[in-house]
Amino acid sequence: MYFDRKCKITFISHGATIYSDEFRLSDNETYPPLNEAGQEEINKICDFLKLRGVKNDVIYTSASARTVQSAKIIAKMYKQEFEILEDLKPRQCGDWNGMTFSQIEEEQPEMLEKLIKNPQERLFENCECVSEFVNRVGKSIDKIVEKNIGNRIIIVTYPEVIQAEIVYALELPPERMFRFFINTGSATQISYYENWASLKYSGYVPL
Repeated sequence: MYFDRKCKITFISHGATIYSDEFRLSDNETYPPLNEAGQEEINKICDFLKLRGVKNDVIYTSASARTVQSAKIIAKMYKQEFEILEDLKPRQCGDWNGMTFSQIEEEQPEMLEKLIKNPQERLFENCECVSEFVNRVGKSIDKIVEKNIGNRIIIVTYPEVIQAEIVYALELPPERMFRFFINTGSATQISYYENWASLKYSGYVPL
């Protein structure tokens, strides 16, 4: 039925790292780990989940050091195990890997404009265009939804993966992805129905 919910997913963005503090792009899955502020952010998220009474049946996480570290803290609070999703990776950013947005804006402003306005275009051979990334993330989440009918799920992942899933689930144009700001250590919740999805809240950071 139209209003029968298939499942509910609470997306948790990993805690801060030295790269996220600098707004530096990184598709590296082994570095950097959480810094002290990032660990504190995830502890606050745990307090938020307890206070809100957010229940879950399954915990998933992306495979990087920063997401697994965050998932361990959350799983310990729930006294549950978690499953690593090898295919839920950050967007491959090619030649921009390791650069800050300030550097890109200063050195390659025309390329940055292309990224935002031309989601179908690959900027480099070794990167994903925005449309490819959104579709990859959306299809991965679709599989998780179908595997967990009736379940309440927590997925610990990257801010940009959450941005991508919001636009995919709400059937928005891929370039709208950049209009959703998802901070580290934040919570976003989406409910999935038979032919549609509802964004309950996004990018919530506990005080």
